[in-house]
Amino acid sequence: MIDLHCHILPGLDDGASDLDDSAAMAEQAELNGVTQICATPHIRHDHDVRIAEIADRVDALNAALANLGRQTRILTGGEVAESIVEHLDDSELRAVSLGGGGRWVLLEPAPGPLSDGLGAAVRGLERRGFRSLIAHPERHLGLDLFERLGALTRAGALVQVTAATMVDHAAAVGMLQLARAGVVHVLGSDAHSAKIGRPVDIAIGLEPLWEVDFLTPHIEWIVHQAPAAIVRGDDVEPPYRPLT
Repeated sequence: MIDLHCHILPGLDDGASDLDDSAAMAEQAELNGVTQICATPHIRHDHDVRIAEIADRVDALNAALANLGRQTRILTGGEVAESIVEHLDDSELRAVSLGGGGRWVLLEPAPGPLSDGLGAAVRGLERRGFRSLIAHPERHLGLDLFERLGALTRAGALVQVTAATMVDHAAAVGMLQLARAGVVHVLGSDAHSAKIGRPVDIAIGLEPLWEVDFLTPHIEWIVHQAPAAIVRGDDVEPPYRPLT
């Protein structure tokens, strides 16, 4: 499996505190069957992440993990805030594209209910040759969430759900409703540390998806085919349409 959303780079944003923490996260990944992780540090105004340094940091972490006997490979990426997209040039967007594929950008919506600004960011990325993978729908549960995500999906965006929220008491009902509405496309861990919070675990979110009848023929696409295509930088068209 490929984890498309993980804060595994040590000492950078609010993710892994040091190399030991990153190595423990890589061990979690291996136990969970995750073979590749997109390192997605926050690209937003309140984090001093220098995009030009990400590739070197990923290379250094891969070398360190190999020396420790870890098998999981780290790929480049970034979690790009809706508010900062227009301030990044094309080379910076390619540098934080998932897997370095140069096509897919993990997009973090602004706090609060989804707004027209998210749609503007998706359309702006598309005009520049990029496609959007929208993160954290669980943070934006509201009356118009389904309608807005459905519209963005029809416009070419995909939706990434944090795997743990599929079984989280506070969010699980809403996430299952999103799945039944056809606007869940891939899972990510959004793990920040092995010491606290969500582990690097994709499988935890799969069981609820098997309960959605029209998704069951497409679990392989959700778990393997779509993430692999995203990190390659391919165009991805879901095998099901939003029902909203």
